[in-house]
Amino acid sequence: MTANTRSDDRPVEIEDIGTNTTSNPSFTDLIASRLSRRHLFGLGVGTAGTALLQACGGGGGGGTAFPVLPPAPAPAPAPAPTPAPSPAPMKLGFNAVAKSLADVVTVPAGYTASVLYRLGDPIATSVAAYRNDGTDAADTYDRRAGDHHDGMTYFGMNASNKWDATGASRGLLVMNHEAITPLFLHPAGQTIVSGARTVADEVLREFYLHGVSVIEVNKSGSTWSYKQDSSFNRRVHTLTEMTLSGPAAKTDYVKTKYSADGSKTRGTLNNCANGTTPWGTYLTCEENWAGYFRRITGTDDTNRTAKELASFKRYGIGGIDSKTGAETGTGRELWATVAGGDDIHARWNTEVLGATAADDYRNGSNTYGWVVEIDPFTPSSTPKKRTALGRFGHEGACLGPVVVGKPLVWYMGDDSRNEYIYKFVSTKNWDAADIGGGMAAGDKYMDDGKLYVAKFKADGTGDWLELKLGINNITASYSAYAFADAADVVVNARHAADAAGATKMDRPEWTAVNPKTGEVYVTLTNTNANSRPIGKTDAANPRFYNDKTTTGADQKGNPNGHIVRFADTNGDPTAVTFKWDVYLFGARSTASADVNLSALGADNDFSSPDGMWFSQAAPGLLWLETDDGAYTDVTNCMLLAALPGKVGDGGAKTITNVDGSTTATQATFIGKAPGTDGLRRFLVGPIDCEITGIAESGDGRALFVNIQHPGENTASTNISDPTKFLSHWPDGGNARPRSATIVITKNDGGLIGL
Repeated sequence: MTANTRSDDRPVEIEDIGTNTTSNPSFTDLIASRLSRRHLFGLGVGTAGTALLQACGGGGGGGTAFPVLPPAPAPAPAPAPTPAPSPAPMKLGFNAVAKSLADVVTVPAGYTASVLYRLGDPIATSVAAYRNDGTDAADTYDRRAGDHHDGMTYFGMNASNKWDATGASRGLLVMNHEAITPLFLHPAGQTIVSGARTVADEVLREFYLHGVSVIEVNKSGSTWSYKQDSSFNRRVHTLTEMTLSGPAAKTDYVKTKYSADGSKTRGTLNNCANGTTPWGTYLTCEENWAGYFRRITGTDDTNRTAKELASFKRYGIGGIDSKTGAETGTGRELWATVAGGDDIHARWNTEVLGATAADDYRNGSNTYGWVVEIDPFTPSSTPKKRTALGRFGHEGACLGPVVVGKPLVWYMGDDSRNEYIYKFVSTKNWDAADIGGGMAAGDKYMDDGKLYVAKFKADGTGDWLELKLGINNITASYSAYAFADAADVVVNARHAADAAGATKMDRPEWTAVNPKTGEVYVTLTNTNANSRPIGKTDAANPRFYNDKTTTGADQKGNPNGHIVRFADTNGDPTAVTFKWDVYLFGARSTASADVNLSALGADNDFSSPDGMWFSQAAPGLLWLETDDGAYTDVTNCMLLAALPGKVGDGGAKTITNVDGSTTATQATFIGKAPGTDGLRRFLVGPIDCEITGIAESGDGRALFVNIQHPGENTASTNISDPTKFLSHWPDGGNARPRSATIVITKNDGGLIGL
C-alpha cells in the first residue's frame, strides 16, 4: 500500500515515514518468442540468440550441434535473397479511457472485465459461500481468498499438470494478499479494549487473510473461472511453516522459541510484489512486515545490545506505532495483545521475555523481510525464505534475462522513502535441465550468490556495489553498525547498503525487465518534502514541486513519482556498472513544464506509479499501475499501457525546482516523451482502490488484474450504515467492498492492448 491518504483508523505506514537517516547521496528482439517462452523464459536482447543456440545444443557453448562432415564442393553462387520486410512497429490498439471518480471498473470499448476471485471466496468444496458480513467462521479462512490482492503470476499448465508457459486456457494463478481492511472483516470492525485485542477469532481471521493464494483457473469458451475443488488450490498464510535457507539460516540471528536451531519459522506477511524463477516457482516478497511486531522501547531497550538497537531503528521495529505514528511500538493490528493467547499470538512480540532466544521471540522480526519461494505445482511442499537475497522491505524480485551457461539475476526495490535498489546474481550458471526442478532448483540458484546495491551517478552512469563483509565499508569498524559475519550482512542489508554508499531513491517499488532490450525499469512511487527537501534532489531523483489539489491543498516534494530505468553494461546482468535515465515522470497534465517533464496529456496523465510488468506474449508492451493519494481528487487509480524505447532515447535536461520563494536547478537525464502513441490509459478502478498485480494467460489473450482495498478509507463510525461506505465494489448495492481479481478479455479474442 502506498497511497498518501488514509483514515484515522488505518496505519501510518513505515514506508511513508522512512528509517534511512544516513547522509548517502540520493539516486535483437526475442528469437522465436514462443519457443523461448516455453523453454527459456525471460531471454533478453543481446543474449537471446546465444542462449537459444546453447539450449538447443549448439552455438556459444563450446560444442557442436551436428556431426562434422567432409567439406563439399563449393556450389555456384546463389542469387542474393530478397530482404525480409521489417516487422510492423507495435501499436496500442484501443482508445484511452477517461479519468473517473465512479465506483466501477472502466475498460476501453471492445473489452470485457469480469470478476474472477474475491475476498472470502471458497477454494475448497467444504467451505460455504462468503457472507461478507463478518460472521463467517474464522477457522474456514485458511480455505478462502485472502484480502488485499496484490502481485501475481499465471503459470500455464498442460494436460500432465506440468508448467507450460504458453498454456492458454488452464493454469495456476498465484497471488499475494498484502494486508487487510479490518473494518469489513468482522461484524463491527476490530474489537479493541484498552489497547488490546479481546476476540481471538477476529485475530485468527486476520492471520489467514494475509499471505498467498494458489488457485487453478480455467477458460471455457470465452469465460474464465477458478476451480473451487482443484487439488492445487492452497493458501499460504501467517501460520504456514517455512524453511529458512541461505546465509542467515541456522544462525543466532533467527533462533526463536519455535525453532531453537534457526532452521524454520512460521508464516509470510505483507506480501506485496512478486517474482518468478525459470524453473517454474513463485516468489512472494515481504514488504511492510516490520510494523506488525510489538516492541515497547521503554521496557525492551535495556535488554538489548547496541547493535540490536541499531538494527531495530534502521528497520522501524519498535518506537513507531504504525496506526498513529507515535513512539510506542505496540504493533500493527495488535496481534501480540490477545489476553491469554497462545504461541501464535506471542510470536508477534519481539521483546526479550525469557532467559535465552529459545524461550521467546526476541529474534522473531529477523525471520521476516525476505523473498519467499513457493512451488505452486506441489501443494505439499514447504515454502523457503531465501535469505541470500537480503532482508529489507521487498517490493518484488524481477527475474532478469535467462541465458544458459550464465548466472541468474533478480532485481529488487526496497519500498520505503530514501531506500535502495538491489540485485542478486547467482553463483551457479543456469542449466535448462533444471526447468521443473522445484525447490531443489531454488537451493541451487538462490542460496548462494552476490547481493548488490545501486549507486546512481550524476553523469548518467552507475555502479553496483557488492554487499559483502570486508569490502565497501562493510566491516566491524563501520561506525553505524559493526558487522560480524556474512549472515549479519544479509540480515542487516539496509545497514550494509548504507555503509557502501548507495543512492537514496524516492520509494523504489516494482521492478520490470524489458524482454526486448534487457533493460530494467523501477517505479519510484513518490516522496515528500520531509524526506527529500528542495536542497536534496539529485540526478536520479530530480524533482521538487508543489502539486496543489483542486481544493488548494499543498503536496510538496515529488508526490507524483517517476520511473527510472537502467541498462547493465554490455547487456550483461552480472556487470557492476550501468547507464540510466528517467523513463517517465508522473504529473497532472495541467502542471508546468518543469513538473510535467514527460509532456503528459489528458489521455495518459497519472500519479504514483507502483505495479509494473512487461507482457511476455507481446514483448515490449509495458503495463503500469498506480497506487495514489495525490491525484485522487481528480481520478481513481488506473492501469496504463506503454511502449517504451531505450535508455538514452531522450537527453540531458536541467529543470528548475521551486519551493515558495526558493528555486534550485537540477541536471538529469530524461527519456523521450511518450505521447499518446507510447502511453495510454487502459483502465480506471473503483473508489479508494489501488490497481496492483498483473499477469496474462500464455497466449496474451486474457489479462488478470487485482483491485485492492476499494473503500478502504471508510470511517469506522460508518460500519453500521452501508450507505456511508466509500465503495460497494464489486458486489454493488449495499455490500461491503472486497478486494478482487478481475480478468480482462478482448471481445474479438485478440491480444490485450494491441
